[in-house]
Amino acid sequence: MAISKARESTDVIERLYITMRHLFNRGGFKPMGTSGIELRDYLLKLKPEIYGSMTDEEKVELNGLIYVLDRLPQGIEECAYIYLTSNEGLQKSSFTPIFPKKRRRTCYRIDENQMNIEVLLGRSEIYDILTHLTFLYNEADKIRKKTHDFNGKPHRVWNLVEKAALSSEPLKRKDREVILTHLASILGRSFDEAVSAYKNFQEAADPDRFIKIIYNLGRISREDCLGIRRREIHFSSILKERVGHHIFGGKWAETVKHTLYKNGLHEKELHIVSSNMHSVKNMLFAFDALKKKYELSEELKLYEELSENLEIGEKVTEHALKNGMIYIKDMSGSNIDVQIFDLSKISLKNTTFKDCKNANDHVLIVFDYAFGEQAFEVMDELLRPFKAGKGIFRMKVNSISILGKAGILVGNKGDIMIPNSHIFEGMADNYPFYNELSLCNFEDYKVKVFQGAMITVLGTSLQNRDVLSYFMETSWKAIGLEMEGAHYQKAIQVASKIRHHINDDVKLRYAYYASDNPLETGSTLASGGLGLTGVKPTYLITQKILEQILS
Repeated sequence: MAISKARESTDVIERLYITMRHLFNRGGFKPMGTSGIELRDYLLKLKPEIYGSMTDEEKVELNGLIYVLDRLPQGIEECAYIYLTSNEGLQKSSFTPIFPKKRRRTCYRIDENQMNIEVLLGRSEIYDILTHLTFLYNEADKIRKKTHDFNGKPHRVWNLVEKAALSSEPLKRKDREVILTHLASILGRSFDEAVSAYKNFQEAADPDRFIKIIYNLGRISREDCLGIRRREIHFSSILKERVGHHIFGGKWAETVKHTLYKNGLHEKELHIVSSNMHSVKNMLFAFDALKKKYELSEELKLYEELSENLEIGEKVTEHALKNGMIYIKDMSGSNIDVQIFDLSKISLKNTTFKDCKNANDHVLIVFDYAFGEQAFEVMDELLRPFKAGKGIFRMKVNSISILGKAGILVGNKGDIMIPNSHIFEGMADNYPFYNELSLCNFEDYKVKVFQGAMITVLGTSLQNRDVLSYFMETSWKAIGLEMEGAHYQKAIQVASKIRHHINDDVKLRYAYYASDNPLETGSTLASGGLGLTGVKPTYLITQKILEQILS
């Protein structure tokens, strides 16, 4: 029975993606139209774990709402018209760019009814945005149904919510508690849950933001239902032309390679690391930059302090830039910054790597996280030979290391996963490989480590319990899920085994720390971030990658 449910869910995921691709090619749709309703029905059938109580008509999913609005531009709940565009020159306009809290994407509020979202990361980003918007509209319609009759006439409570939302002054405590009591009833939640959501959305400049969000979601849904202003999602013609053509990834890779050439590093041994923008830099420079003597007992404490204190983080960056680090701020539109470390200029005496003697001829290329399908684009472009001066140069890649965060199926937040293969969900493209990292690298540390297959999913927001349980409990024996691994491995195998851009014996290292457990209630991505829990596994993986590179 479990397998048949998993197959049914997999079929729904496939239909969702076919529908979204069709709507993208068509150029747009109305969420309340036939195609929009079909998309919503598929999402409701799938019951993604990250969207919690989305299928419950009596409850509005609050954790899911926080998760989604953190990844969409602020004010999107006020807009009936959403335009997904490429980078089409709006940065030169007078519009103020809006950046979501938890996604690297640029957005613009065109007028009171329209929001433009620049999509530069490929199809994965389009699917991510569409599923979030579908969830948002579903919850908005629940609010409207609870607060208006069939003719769109508002109930008494809605008039009170509207008055509070439109007030120019912050609500006093008594008035706020009255409104939150009404909202708790509308949302099908307890007063405690309404207060908690109010605090989670609260901002210094806008303490009553939660009330305004609920009001605007209901208002836009009502206007759509009455035909006053139909909600619409559009895809620009330029976006449709550019997706899948590696335009931004190509520009990004050319910048990286010409920076290597300009600094005379293009003929040295290269080690590519897909990671974050802090752990490698901090492990190489933090103690020197802050004038502290390296002590093993102080290491984790210092990294935790750096994670919380941006001011001392900037001191480390300033020191690194003067002592062998080159920083490339992305201007291509890929939203992936790069650090290049010339190890011949870096002293390791005041680091955990002080005994490593083999660093001089090596260069580290560390680049920020890619997003889904974008991982293939940037890795494929980076590994290609390039023209510079009068010659064509082949990338002398010695190793490729991927440090990522992923959902875990067999453990808890903060645990570490070491994959030996990537299973591409819904595809026949599965990639076994030899991982230079293994369980024995971590056995002396108080952290749980798991080894096995990882699923590369089409989108984290579409995963449900049946599919994930199937991959974990059957002979696949999957330990976790993420969005980039198979895309990276596909690019590496194409570059090494088919196009011969790099050697076949390039060393591969993949390791992930667990950011969530989608099978455990209260531990999904919607439950919040890791905080300092993620510091230890992040730096431990970074240490093991650098030890192998430097040894």
